[in-house]
Amino acid sequence: MSIAVGLPVIECVSCLACSRWAWKRCTYVGSHDSEQWELASIESFEPVPRICRIVLAVYEDDLRNPKWPPPGGYRMDPDCVVKKVGYETTSGNAPPYLIYVDHENHDIVLAIRGLNLAKESDYAVLLDNKLGQRMFAGGYVHNGLLNSAIWLLKTESETLKDLIEKNPSYTLTFAGHSLGSGVAALLTLVVANARDQLGNIPRSRIRCYVIAPARCMSLNLAVRYADIINSVILQDDFLPRTATPLEDIFKSVLCLPCLLFVRCMKDTFISEERKLRDPRRLYAPGRLYHIVERKFCGCGRYPPSVKTAIPVEGRFEHIVLSCNATSDHSIIWIEREAQKALDLMRERDGPKEIPSTQKMERLESIVKEHKEEHKNALERAATLQIPHAFSPSSDIEAKSNEDILDEQENSVSVGEPSSSEQGARRQTNWDKLVDRLFEKDASGRAILKKNMDSI
Repeated sequence: MSIAVGLPVIECVSCLACSRWAWKRCTYVGSHDSEQWELASIESFEPVPRICRIVLAVYEDDLRNPKWPPPGGYRMDPDCVVKKVGYETTSGNAPPYLIYVDHENHDIVLAIRGLNLAKESDYAVLLDNKLGQRMFAGGYVHNGLLNSAIWLLKTESETLKDLIEKNPSYTLTFAGHSLGSGVAALLTLVVANARDQLGNIPRSRIRCYVIAPARCMSLNLAVRYADIINSVILQDDFLPRTATPLEDIFKSVLCLPCLLFVRCMKDTFISEERKLRDPRRLYAPGRLYHIVERKFCGCGRYPPSVKTAIPVEGRFEHIVLSCNATSDHSIIWIEREAQKALDLMRERDGPKEIPSTQKMERLESIVKEHKEEHKNALERAATLQIPHAFSPSSDIEAKSNEDILDEQENSVSVGEPSSSEQGARRQTNWDKLVDRLFEKDASGRAILKKNMDSI
C-alpha cells in the first residue's frame, strides 16, 4: 500500500522538477548573460562599427559599389585596400581576407571573412580539430584555425612588416567574423608571442576584434589575452555559446536547432566547477562586448545597449533557445546594431566634440580601468584554480610600457633574428616558430613563475 502511494508522489516530484528545468531553459534570454556587467564606454566601443564595416568589405565583390552600403558612420576608402584575396588564392588554407590601411584612424587592419556554406575548404578548416592535442602558449587551441593563422602569417607577414615600418605610429588590428574570428584570434596569439618577427611592434599597438566569435581557445588564454582581444556578440548568437566542437556544428548544419537543443540539455547537467577545471574546453576569446536589444517577453527590438566585462565564470555558457539564435550571427545585423548602439551612447553622453585634453584624459582613465579589470580577472582565474592560469602582481601597475604578460611571451619567443637574416629579410618560417613556442611552453611558464616569485 505504501509503495502504491509513494509512486504517484515520486512521479509528481519528477514532473515538477522537469517542468521547472524546462521553464528556466525556455525563458532564458541572451540578456541574462551580461545583466551584471558594466555598460561599455564610447571610447572603448567606438572602433567596433568601423571594424565590422571593414570585415563586411571582404564579402563584397565591388568595394566601390557595395551590396550592403553602410547605414551611417564609417565609410571605407577603396584606394586604401592594399590587398584583397579570394578563395582562388588561399587554395583552402584560409578564408578570404583583405589588408586595409585606415589613415584616418591610424590603423592597419587584416580582416577575415566568415564561413561560406558553399565552400568545402572552409569545412576542412573546421574539421581539422585535434581537441586536447594542440597546446599553444600555455593553453589549448583549435588546431585547424591555428594552422590557418600560420598560413596567413607565412603569406602576409612581410606585407604587414612593411606597412608597420612605413606607418610606425599605426596600430595593427586583426579582425574576423565567425570562422574568420577564430583565425584572427589565433593570429593575434602567434603575433603577440613573436612580436620581434614584425619589427618588434609593442604589445600595446596590437589589437584584435572578433565578431560573432567561435570558441577557439581555452579559458586561461581567453582571459590572459583579454587586454588585446575583444569579442563582439549580438544578443542570442549561438556560436559563442556552444562548446560543441565546430566540426560537429557544421556537420549538423541542416539540423542545427536539434543539435543546439540537445547540447543545451547536456550542458545543464555539467557543473560550473567541472567546466572550469577542464583545460581543453574552448571559449570565446578576450574581453566580451555584448550588444543587448531584446528583453524577456518583449516584442521586437529595443534600443541596443552594450555591456562589457572580462568574465571567468559563466562566459556565455548557456545556449539560448531563441528564433534569433542564428540571425544574430549575421555580420550585417551586428554592424547595424553596433552603429545604432554607438549613436545612442553619443546622444546619451552629450555633444560629440569635446576638448582634446579632456578626451586624452578620458582615454587614459579607460586604459587604467581596463588594466585593473584584466588584473582582477587573472587573479580570479588563479583563485578558481583554472589550469595554467596565473595571478599577476603589482608589476602590471609598476611597468608603464611592458608588463608581466610581455615577460611571459618574451620567455617563449624565438629570439632576435641573426644579422644575416635581417640583411636578407628572409621570410619567417612560422611553422618552426610555432613549434619552438610549443616546445618552450613549459620552460616559459617556469621562467614566468620565477619572475613572479622575485617580485
